[in-house]
Amino acid sequence: MGETIAVNRKARHDFKVEDTLEAGIALTGTEIKSVRKGDVNLQDAFARIEHGEAWLIGMHVAPWAGGNRYNHEPRRERKLLLHRTQIDQLLGKTQTKGMTLVPLSLYLNDKGKAKIQLGVARGKQGHDRRRDIAARDARRDMEREIADATRGR
Repeated sequence: MGETIAVNRKARHDFKVEDTLEAGIALTGTEIKSVRKGDVNLQDAFARIEHGEAWLIGMHVAPWAGGNRYNHEPRRERKLLLHRTQIDQLLGKTQTKGMTLVPLSLYLNDKGKAKIQLGVARGKQGHDRRRDIAARDARRDMEREIADATRGR
C-alpha cells in the first residue's frame, strides 16, 4: 500500500468488516488530479454489483480547480476494476442477507494508481456498537492502570 488519500472511519464504526479486497477505480483526468490532491470523501459511499460489473456509488471527488467545462461530476458512479472471479465471489457474498460492500480507504499504490480497499461487511445494531465502545473503554482503562503501575504510582 502506498500513500493513503482518504479513510472511511465511519465504516468500521457502523459495520463489522468480515473480508477485505483491493480494487482499481476507473477515473477521468480531472478526477485523478483531485484524488492526488486529496479532495475525496468516502463518507456515504458504497459499492454495488450490477450487470456483472462492480460500481462505486456516492464517493465525492471535488471538481479540480484547473478544470474547464469538461470537469467531472463530483458524485458520479465510478467503475471498479476487478477480475471476473472476484466480481462473482463478491456477488455471492453480498447475496447473503445483511451483507454489503463498503469502501474502507482510498490510496495510491507504488505505481501511482488509485486503489480502493473494499470491505464485505454486515451492519452493526445499536447494541453491537455499545458493546464495542464498552470493550474499547475497558481496554483503555486497563492499559492506563498498567501504565500507572509500571511508573510506580
